[in-house]
Amino acid sequence: MQSGQVAAAPAHQPVLSVLEAAGDARGVVLVLHGGKAHSRDPVEARHLSPARMIPFARHLHRAGRKHGLAVWSLRNSVRGWNGPDMSPLQDARWALRQIAERHPDVPVFLLGHSMGGLTAVCAADHAQVEAVVALAPWLSPATPATAVAGRKVLIIHGTTDHMTSPSQSLAFARRASADAASMQYVALKGVGHFMLRKVRVWQTLATGFVIKSFAESTGAPVRPSPAFSRLLPDSSVQVTL
Repeated sequence: MQSGQVAAAPAHQPVLSVLEAAGDARGVVLVLHGGKAHSRDPVEARHLSPARMIPFARHLHRAGRKHGLAVWSLRNSVRGWNGPDMSPLQDARWALRQIAERHPDVPVFLLGHSMGGLTAVCAADHAQVEAVVALAPWLSPATPATAVAGRKVLIIHGTTDHMTSPSQSLAFARRASADAASMQYVALKGVGHFMLRKVRVWQTLATGFVIKSFAESTGAPVRPSPAFSRLLPDSSVQVTL
């Protein structure tokens, strides 16, 4: 599959867009978008939720492509989480199976926003997943902390988010810290849900954490930007920006 080629099942099924690594893939990022609590409507490329993640995917591809990092973006089959059906989680598990078939021995890094952040956390129990970035995730007391056991986790949440709960994200970070390989939480002061303010900070933190995790897992000679290290020093656990 060449860069930009789309893998798709029939209508109302998930779709994968792949930005290939140069040469053999040494790691894969799976990018997961947001959605609604309840909806059976299909996700379309024109919708803002998947479009919002395109800059993250492109940034990661530019930074990691020549070092063997591939970026797979998932467009969910339907827009809603849909209660016990957990529709996006089923789609993510399907995508992870596709990754495992093509790249069975490489580390996988999950990056998700909103409902995609919840999906990333819940899908982190896949054997190849090594790190998770959850942006303004839709977390609750029911979100399983054990799913991130042994994984590196970064959660970023705006303090004025009224769509998902920053207090629930912080509570999850504290609850899961004993299980995770590492847990870092960043509060963005005065920032809401849709990543419209402090855009560069969201992107620098999210992509820098993935690149850093990729380099640590594979030994690839790539490093996050100096801005990432200034925003999130290695020793930090909870940061407000």
